[in-house]
Amino acid sequence: MLLRSNLAMPHKLDAQEIRGYRCLCRFSRLSFVILMPTWLLPENIADVLPSEARKIEELRRAMLDNFRLYGYEMVMPPLLEYLESLLTGAGADTNLRTFKLVDQLSGRTMGVRPDMTIQVARIDAHLLNRASVTRLCYAGSVLHTRPLGLHATREPLQIGAEIYGHAGLEADAEIQELALASLALSGFTEVRLDLSHAGVLRAIVASDPKAGRDEAELYNLLRAKDVASLRARTAEYSAVCRDALLALPSLYGDAAVLAKARAILPALPGIAQALDELELLVSLAGSASVTVDLADLRGYQYESGAMFAIYVPGLPNAVARGGRYDHVGEAFGRARPATGFSMDLRELARLLPIAERKRAIRAPWGRDAALREKIVELRRAGEVVIQHLPGHENDQEEFDCDRTLVLDGGNWVQKKL
Repeated sequence: MLLRSNLAMPHKLDAQEIRGYRCLCRFSRLSFVILMPTWLLPENIADVLPSEARKIEELRRAMLDNFRLYGYEMVMPPLLEYLESLLTGAGADTNLRTFKLVDQLSGRTMGVRPDMTIQVARIDAHLLNRASVTRLCYAGSVLHTRPLGLHATREPLQIGAEIYGHAGLEADAEIQELALASLALSGFTEVRLDLSHAGVLRAIVASDPKAGRDEAELYNLLRAKDVASLRARTAEYSAVCRDALLALPSLYGDAAVLAKARAILPALPGIAQALDELELLVSLAGSASVTVDLADLRGYQYESGAMFAIYVPGLPNAVARGGRYDHVGEAFGRARPATGFSMDLRELARLLPIAERKRAIRAPWGRDAALREKIVELRRAGEVVIQHLPGHENDQEEFDCDRTLVLDGGNWVQKKL
């Protein structure tokens, strides 16, 4: 870093002062111009180097191939959209996470997608316009204005799957199964499935008009588990509504929480249906460790039914999130039942060990027709053949050259190194 100033003595700058590629600071009425290295990347943005990129790509291919076995069709939404389309049906959190810019062609405000779920819902509702059940999957980079968690990247590589057109719990069960199967495919045998349901809070809020007016604030207080503020906010509500809201933060634990919730919460139809659905999803969790948290309402702003988050050892944030969002398609002119999940392949790959290097064959560079024919033949058979360029040694961390091509008796043959 080069520091130019009109001071005779050097001045030590803290991290906040030196942030940015090129910034102009004013300190004690003196000007400093700091020239940062051109290779420095923004915070929480990083290059992916060969070994990590290989893990990510192998995960992506394996998961997409598995999605196809379930009947999911792949779509590729654009990286940029007009802002009103990108944020349709999404909550305030999505708006805050979205990078915004002005389209030089139309003058309209555009956004870089922070999530692909809304885009895929638009494709189903507006472009495909099918009457039948539709299964779609996707994989691509998204961008966040701020990281979602500690050490999280602002450029996740999101992969996910969605089912449209079926309102029954069978679709929720399939999505939950597919999410757990995707993690098992990645090698994770120890996972925790956290379940919640947007219908519980909605049923409680609907029972009292005063609570209905405060729904957004109640959502934030429950998400933060701020019981003191929740008690103050609900003081004027009906006793049934107030007691139910105050009970939600304590309804956390294993599957026994569902029985406790039936005993504590009011006998409202919406609550009974939500607890029945959660009970079925618990029974279909397989070997996953299950917890229920009726106050975990992340995604509540557009989720409409059962919601889940999946955790694995070594990562404080949820590695996958999913749930039902039946009303998002309405804004695109077609209400369709919908449920799905997504996960970040970059975050997932960080937890996996470095895979063994792929075996490869070393070959000399040359114009000999027989040599070139042999190399083509080996590559068609799936072998990695790396030709050494004249005057250079290969430094390959991804490949282990354990064989070499040599000319023996007029034929090019493999020999072990």
